[in-house]
Amino acid sequence: MSAEEALAAWGGGTLRLIKDRENVVYEARLTDGRRAALRLHREGYQSAAAIRSELWWMKAVAGIGVPAPVPTLNGRLLHVLPNGRVATMISWVEGEELGAAGQTLAGTEAEQLARFRAVGGLVAQLHNATDALVLPEWFARHSWDREGLLGDEPFWGRFWENPALSVAEVETVLRARDAAQKVLRDYESRADCGLIHADVLRENVLFGVYGPVLIDFDDCGFGYRIYDLATLASQNETESNYAELMRVAVEGYREYRAFSVEAERLLPMFVMLRRFASCGWVVPRVPDGDARMRAYAERAAAAAQAFLVDQSFR
Repeated sequence: MSAEEALAAWGGGTLRLIKDRENVVYEARLTDGRRAALRLHREGYQSAAAIRSELWWMKAVAGIGVPAPVPTLNGRLLHVLPNGRVATMISWVEGEELGAAGQTLAGTEAEQLARFRAVGGLVAQLHNATDALVLPEWFARHSWDREGLLGDEPFWGRFWENPALSVAEVETVLRARDAAQKVLRDYESRADCGLIHADVLRENVLFGVYGPVLIDFDDCGFGYRIYDLATLASQNETESNYAELMRVAVEGYREYRAFSVEAERLLPMFVMLRRFASCGWVVPRVPDGDARMRAYAERAAAAAQAFLVDQSFR
């Protein structure tokens, strides 16, 4: 009933469930004929102020491959239901996902490379457009900085306490965490930082007639710009052409924005940081013993081991 209640704030219409994960997302056909995506936001994850900030940012950069928020009939960007749950609506994006998690990328290699180059360019354009903005004083989003990724209370949870990690894996992860903190302390003064999407996964990139569109800004916040490319990389390490995919993504980024040789060298470490974050993210979302818990733990431990072996970070 919550979805129908929420839809009334936009004048009503019909709904079709698309996804029921972090947020519950519906395709909405409004009474005026428009198509849109209605989101019921995960309770307890983002505050109303943070969601309002997310939508303000999306509205400000909507001309570069980002869907625009659709205001309610009374002109507001979000609607709070009687039970406290927040509902929002964004313009409908027609397109094909870059890919699906755990599946081999579709298309020829040339098509894959062209798409990854385009995504790299879109991310750079998002960063450029964002730097031109003056954020309102009330703007509030979390941080994907050193503390948010590796501090005592990381934003997605204390990943080293994932119960699926073995004792030896915990030791490896903690050693890599300490080493990465040292790298970041040195890198921070030179790092390109600002608002980032922070979740450039395959299903969050849709390709339509005008190229890529970036959706799902639910995890956006302040952090290292390189992290956006790391999240893009994180689902593609098993692809046979992974190195080429990321090479062209970086090239696409550099067509619009500087990306230093040092940042390119640090990209594997930031992929590891995403592995760590996801290792914490999964804990409150699946029951103990769930195979997904172990899968995230294994990936985090493997990334930590590879990082510790890599002498280029010494």
